[in-house]
Amino acid sequence: MGLKMSERPITIRQFDYLDDWESVRTLWATAGSGIHLGRSDTPEEILKKLQRDPNLFLVAEQVDQIVGAVVGGFDGRRGLIYHLAVSVDSRQQGIGALLMGELEDRLRAKGCLRCYLLVTRENVQAMQFYEKRGWVTLDELAIYGKDLV
Repeated sequence: MGLKMSERPITIRQFDYLDDWESVRTLWATAGSGIHLGRSDTPEEILKKLQRDPNLFLVAEQVDQIVGAVVGGFDGRRGLIYHLAVSVDSRQQGIGALLMGELEDRLRAKGCLRCYLLVTRENVQAMQFYEKRGWVTLDELAIYGKDLV
């Protein structure tokens, strides 16, 4: 009888561009409507991100397969979380919680006092996930965006 996926150990580690990029890109592309890929998700932009704070880009690995990923950023004052994704077949095993816990620990170690993340309004499952972990909506804020290039 085979081992259930949930019985296989999960390793959380830093993303390695050469070894992990294709798997992470595929994960993001197949994770569902909650992940919106854009110009900042090209290989060139990911490499720029890695120059800033590579230890805030994490993957979850299970039996040599990437099953989750999250990107964090820290500007010296505030943190931001991007693209938390767990493969459809690996959900409900605590992988997302492990990734978020490790990323929050790393941000805290850098001196980050407050962190933000964005969730699309239709992604109720993600909102429930974050709220269960102490994240709260900031209804008093309006989110603005502007393309600079």
